Order: sequence, then C-alpha cells, then structure tokens
Amino acid sequence: MSIWQTIFEVIDMRSFSNLWYWIALAVLWSTASHFVLGVPFDLAQKALKHGGERMQDLEDLVRINVNRLGNIAEISGLVIVAMASGGLTILFALGVFYDVEFAQAVFLMAFPMTIVFFLNIRTAKRILVNAPRGEALVDVLRRHRLKTQMIGMLFIFITAMWGMYQNIVTGPLGG
Repeated sequence: MSIWQTIFEVIDMRSFSNLWYWIALAVLWSTASHFVLGVPFDLAQKALKHGGERMQDLEDLVRINVNRLGNIAEISGLVIVAMASGGLTILFALGVFYDVEFAQAVFLMAFPMTIVFFLNIRTAKRILVNAPRGEALVDVLRRHRLKTQMIGMLFIFITAMWGMYQNIVTGPLGG
C-alpha cells in the first residue's frame, strides 16, 4: 500500500460523511458570529453593561477595524472581488459539473463567508459615515451579528440537506 493510499484511507476525502468537515463548519460559523467586524461580541455586551472605559475600548477597537476594512475595500476591493469570483466559480464548476464532493463542501463554506465579508464591508462603511457611539454602536454591531447568524443558519441548513443527499446517493462506501 502506498503512502497516498494510506493517507486517503485515514483522511476520508468524502467531505459530507467526514466528522472533521462538520466540526470545521461549526467552528467557522461560531467564529463568524462571535467576532463582529473583528470585535468579540462579548466585549460589546460588557461595554454596554459597564460603560466608561470599556465602552471607549470598544469604540476604539471598532474604529480601528472599520478603518482597516474600509482601507482594504478601497485599495484591494476590485482584486478581492475578482479573485473571490474566480475561486467561487471554479469551486462551483468542479462541484456541480464534475461532481467533486470536496469542491461542493468548500463552496458551501466559502460562498456564505463571502456574503458575510461583503456584509462586513457594508456595515463598516455605514459606521464610517454615521459614526455611531455608545449604545447606538452596540446596536449596529448587534444587528450585524444577527444578520450573520441568519446567513449562518440558512447555509448550515442548506449544507446539511445537501450533505445528507450526497450521503444517501453515494452510499456508505462512496459509490
């Protein structure tokens, strides 16, 4: 048995039947909903509860991250859109037309995260324009987090349904 056969036997490349894929999906969405614009959401809740220096820290951290996201969008926005579009198109084509399960699995993680990334850019621009402070800023972060969680729930459901379909169609031994 070659080293590659051993590796592929240990690491099941059928993504939807692999426990590690589902763990990675859970960690991805948990992290995406916890870090709102790069700011831990518990920090926003503590700032709202205690105010004062904690609120100032939150405002500073949001300002830093919003300026960073705005700078990325302004300088590299077109390149990011082109590369993301190309990568997602390749994953979609491999997954749909060539029936590559790994590409399907990665697409079902990457596509919604792309939506969340553009939602981050949109919220960052809104914060830059309106400059909310205090409770208004926490409210913007809370609404952004809710939108991220809604996208996450929708795509976890879609991924679970597609994964179950793939597992039923391919069977326990992949074919």
